[in-house]
Amino acid sequence: MFHREGQKIILTTFFIVVALIIASQYFIDVEWVRWSVQIGGWVVLILILQFFRNPKRLVTPNFDEILAPVDGKVVAIEEVYESEYFKDNRRQVSIFMSPVNVHVTRYAASGTVTYSKYHPGKYLVAWHPKSSTENERTTVVLHTPKFGEIGYRQIAGAMARRIVNYAEEGEQVTQGQDAGFIKFGSRVDLLLPLDCDIAIRLNQKVVGAKTCIAALRKKND
Repeated sequence: MFHREGQKIILTTFFIVVALIIASQYFIDVEWVRWSVQIGGWVVLILILQFFRNPKRLVTPNFDEILAPVDGKVVAIEEVYESEYFKDNRRQVSIFMSPVNVHVTRYAASGTVTYSKYHPGKYLVAWHPKSSTENERTTVVLHTPKFGEIGYRQIAGAMARRIVNYAEEGEQVTQGQDAGFIKFGSRVDLLLPLDCDIAIRLNQKVVGAKTCIAALRKKND
C-alpha cells in the first residue's frame, strides 16, 4: 500500500523506467551498459516505492497514551519553552526520520484540532537544534480528553522541500489517523505537558501509531 502523496511520482517514475528499458534495447549495443541502465532504472523505482510505502496499522484509540506520530529514532527528550502557541514550558520529544523510514505522519492522540499553521523557512539538517524554529514546518495542536492540549511539529530536513499537513482547525481526529506526509529526511517534535510520564528513551527506534511515547502520570506519583 502506498501513500496518496506519492501516486503521481510513482506513476511518472514507472513510465520513465519502462521507456528507458525499451529504449536501451534498441539504442545501446554494449550489453553490460544496457544491463546497467536497466538495473539502475528498476533500483530507482524500487527506492521510490519504498519511500512512499504506507503500511496499514490498526489502532485501538487509548486516551491514556500518546503514540509515536512517525517512524524513526528519538533524538531529543528535553524541556523547552514553546513560544508559538503554548507560551510555556513543554516536554519536547523529537523523532528523526531517515530516507528509509515510513514518512507518514499519524495523529498521536484523539481529540480536536485547535491550531494548525504552516511556516516557510530554511532547510537545515533535521537534527540541528534550530531546525524546530527556523526550518520549513507546520505546528498542530490537539485538545485531548486526558492530556489537555498537546502539540506536534512536522519539520522539513535538508533534503525535504514539501510538508503535507491534513489537520484543519475544529476537526475531530482519531489516534493513528493519517495526518500528513513529509518528503525525504525530516523530523517531528511532540510538545507534551510536563506532568506526563515519558515512556521512551533517547536513541530508541519508534514505530508510528504503535510505540507509546508518553502516558498519564499516576495519581500517587
